[in-house]
Amino acid sequence: MKGDLHVILSLFSTSAQLQKRRAMLTIAAIAWGTVAILLLLAFGEGLKRQMDRNRRATGENLAVMWPGETTKAWKGIPPGRPIRPRIDDVEFIRARMPELKAVFGEVVSWRTALTYGRKTVNGRVIGTSWVYGEARKHYPQAGGRFLTPEDEQQRRRVIFLGDEMAKDIFGDESPVGKTLLVNNAPYLVIGVMQHKTQMGVYGGPDASHAVIPITTFRAQFGRERLNNLVIQTAQPSEMRGALKKLNETLGPKFGYDPTDDRAFGTWDMVRSSQTGINIMIGIQMFLGIVGGLTLLIGGVGVANIMYAVVKERTREIGVKMALGAKRRWIIVPFVLEGLVYTFIGGLLGIIIATLLVGLSGLLPIESNRVMSFLGRPTLSLNIGMATSAILGIIGLLAGYFPARRAASIDPAATLRYE
Repeated sequence: MKGDLHVILSLFSTSAQLQKRRAMLTIAAIAWGTVAILLLLAFGEGLKRQMDRNRRATGENLAVMWPGETTKAWKGIPPGRPIRPRIDDVEFIRARMPELKAVFGEVVSWRTALTYGRKTVNGRVIGTSWVYGEARKHYPQAGGRFLTPEDEQQRRRVIFLGDEMAKDIFGDESPVGKTLLVNNAPYLVIGVMQHKTQMGVYGGPDASHAVIPITTFRAQFGRERLNNLVIQTAQPSEMRGALKKLNETLGPKFGYDPTDDRAFGTWDMVRSSQTGINIMIGIQMFLGIVGGLTLLIGGVGVANIMYAVVKERTREIGVKMALGAKRRWIIVPFVLEGLVYTFIGGLLGIIIATLLVGLSGLLPIESNRVMSFLGRPTLSLNIGMATSAILGIIGLLAGYFPARRAASIDPAATLRYE
């Protein structure tokens, strides 16, 4: 066996030295295909991760409900009756559905005068509960905070600003600790939201609104009706059952059929996020197929070169076989040659793609809305493993079939071969 290995390596070394130019072209083709598939998959992975962050930025495992009208008769009450939940209904739901992770309502004033010094901005002000901050991912910048239970209980005049709204009102000045007039009523700015990129919004982006305690909102604006009712479950799988139970809870209270899906308009973010995940999987598969086909073209180039080598060395192979060369002495050097070319080309391609992806990470994309939404190219372990597997298969096949043809040559026929 040791002698066979020595012979095989000697034959491989001799063949490689005689085919240097072809070897370089083959390696270059494999390297280009590897770069193509890695970059395509890296862009797909970066897009998937950024889209996932964008999707989660609004909140996870949420369902947003807004008042609608009944479309089904219920206990003698005709359809077409408006359903209007109120602030106190939030506590009604919490008491009857303690399994929910969070329940909160939103009351919105759409064009509210926000004044600081001589600057006035008409913006969206939301009155809501303190649990809104964690559920809707309103994380404060350094030095600030979100609403607390005490703010809500004591009806404090405190306000939390979206980062774009803070920029519009205060410019480069730090808003935290400043007094802001909301419809001429003074409010203390307690925090500014960290910047985030959102894929799904309702009512407008979070960056351009302000949040105050719902109790304070009711005292100043004198409104009781909710614009939105939001629930959050601990697990995505719980949302379907939670929505069914919620309608069964509110149906008798408001007098509507619990199966009437128009009494409350509902945006189930769990269901919509699954749709987004499926779309991203489809995009990644498409990019992977395109990259794989590009790499396959390089593999076809390897196979063609191997077939050309077999054709050129037909007489030599026949002589070796006539002199008693074993079948594996013919097959293994060709397979080894294909694998080595593929390995070297793949390694070069991986190095080049890694450098390109690393350089792209140095580019500032935060100021570019399109690029910040699409994300940065990202190489992952899964991408590396998939590419390596494809390279191995291509190298093996590119060497095996020409090698099998070489081993099937009739030594007597090679004497007539030109």
